[in-house]
Amino acid sequence: MTLIELLVVITIIGVLIALLLPAIQNSRESARKTQCQNHLRQVALAIENHHSALGRFPAGAFEAPEGIGPDSKSWSFLAAILPRIERNDLYRAGNVPNSMLNESGIADSQISLYLCPTDGTSASGSKSDAGNLDGFPVGQTNYKAVMGANWGADSSQKLDDIGTEWRNPSRSGSYDGLDDGDGPMFRSDVKKPRSHAHIQDGSSTTFLLGEVLPEEDAWTCWPYSNGVYATCAIPPNHATDNPRWWPNTQSFRSQHPGGLYFAFCDGSVRFINDQIHLKTYRALATIRGGEPIDDSAMPDPQ
Repeated sequence: MTLIELLVVITIIGVLIALLLPAIQNSRESARKTQCQNHLRQVALAIENHHSALGRFPAGAFEAPEGIGPDSKSWSFLAAILPRIERNDLYRAGNVPNSMLNESGIADSQISLYLCPTDGTSASGSKSDAGNLDGFPVGQTNYKAVMGANWGADSSQKLDDIGTEWRNPSRSGSYDGLDDGDGPMFRSDVKKPRSHAHIQDGSSTTFLLGEVLPEEDAWTCWPYSNGVYATCAIPPNHATDNPRWWPNTQSFRSQHPGGLYFAFCDGSVRFINDQIHLKTYRALATIRGGEPIDDSAMPDPQ
């Protein structure tokens, strides 16, 4: 074989590899998306099992009497459903919800079901810079509950305007999505129990859970009730340059190309294009907004 022939063969091999790599990467991402979709479905099913047993969605316990921060009993709904995702070992070991987070010994655990395989950052281990929890290691999550689409105030800090770019009131005029959300769940809903009976817009057209990226939002971790809710007031996959500026970061994002997965209140999981019209996106997040949903904007359940 001459040098020229060898160079031709090497060039052909290089071209073939260049053609194959995107196909391999697409195949891997397809598998990761399927796994992420299954994770969301299992979490949604655990929430439904909790609802069937207790007649309400698992609660967020934030502020009095549970408290705030590591030395509180402000456990999240993701902690409440541990026995329903076959992690009763953690639930019992941590004495959830009776022990404080910093006494439980489980708050820094990584739970594979709560992680999206496409996001390599969240799988890197616990984080020690989560909002309200600086210096206290906590396990990460890629899934949060939908607190609705009203946003712009925070009653816990007596702020009528939190300085967000995405202020949006609920039908009743409330901007406080954190503690008076117009979605299925919010961080202090232990005080205002919600169930399927409250979802007047229809369970098949109401978001329950969505994807998030912990590196884009410091207020993200699975054990703490102030780290497991996000708003649809902010567009999906909205870029941020400051993960700690919570008024503009507590929203839904993913590493999947073109969009992200949401679980609906009927248990279905659908891929939502990140170019969805903001009005439609917000309407899908509310439980009784009364907004009509264009069927063409709704993908088939997966």
